[in-house]
Amino acid sequence: MTPVELSRTVLHAVRRAVDEGELRVTVPERVVVAPPRPGGCGDYATNVALRLARPAGEPARRVAEILRPHLLRDGRIAEVVVTGPGFLNISLRSAAPVALVQEILRCGSRYGHGDSLGGRLVRLRAPHEVRAAVHADALGRILRSQGAVVRTGHDRPPEEAWGTVLGVDLHPDGPGDDHPDATDATDATDATGATDVRVRPVPAPVDPLPLGRDAARWALLHPAPHDRPRIGAEHLVQREDNPLFRVRYAHARTRALLRNAADLGFAPEPGPVTGTDVQPLLRALADHPRVLAAAAAHRAPDRLARHLVAVADATPPLLPAVLPVGEEKPSAAHRARLALADAAGTVLAGGLSLLGIDAPDHL
Repeated sequence: MTPVELSRTVLHAVRRAVDEGELRVTVPERVVVAPPRPGGCGDYATNVALRLARPAGEPARRVAEILRPHLLRDGRIAEVVVTGPGFLNISLRSAAPVALVQEILRCGSRYGHGDSLGGRLVRLRAPHEVRAAVHADALGRILRSQGAVVRTGHDRPPEEAWGTVLGVDLHPDGPGDDHPDATDATDATDATGATDVRVRPVPAPVDPLPLGRDAARWALLHPAPHDRPRIGAEHLVQREDNPLFRVRYAHARTRALLRNAADLGFAPEPGPVTGTDVQPLLRALADHPRVLAAAAAHRAPDRLARHLVAVADATPPLLPAVLPVGEEKPSAAHRARLALADAAGTVLAGGLSLLGIDAPDHL
């Protein structure tokens, strides 16, 4: 069960409680589920009971207790624990990680793509500045991953090198110049429902072109738009203090494991994977659809970049036990761990692609 599916399950629980007369509230359009904070437990937690308490005229813990049995009706949920003032902490059944890996491998690089912005027209407009042009390019990719129709415009035609070196689309897929008044601070929605977005991150302090496409785009996209980017050789070094290197190296290691496993005569096969070492990775992979939707909704490519670092940092503990050792024969456990490694590499490659960055199989 992905976070998006679990969010829908929580909404269904609220709707059932309302339909059965246990709660008198308006069912919210969406709820947020996330990894539990300190003091919580389980795989995910939600504050929906706290949100509904005031309109329901009930204490939040009472609302949570009402929702708990409705959530437990879903066979994919193993336990629901109420903590603190009314947080619902949800534990998924052991089959859930298997379904997650199956879903990632089925969707491939499109895992996490959704329809949260289905059909909505978003018009991006960027000033004549390299970081703004790269941000608009990456943001367009992320918005399209969530079903938006994107039109990009520039105050002036982008420099040719921004296209040839940095991969910026020099020929946008629609006019943006007829909407010059898009606000700098917030999105503006017109009467037709289209949204005009002024893309204006803090400008790059120096020319990023000498870094090349991948390092330059990472240097411009990894910091939040309001932060001043660092443009230097630190983005090129192959060592652990370089986040881009960690992301690409984790991806390359998963591809190497697939090659090595093929040489040993076995392939990935989703199955139960035990051990606390894999739980952070499973949570990060399951969170990918939510992160993509949030990056699109908040016009924030940096959210995706930071998430890829989290996935990469959670991957290495899995890898040493993927291949058999010595005379050991490949088992179902090896195939399951290989499938999880394959899923991690798939998410890393898909996320980097949305940022316009290559994910090489060899590094």
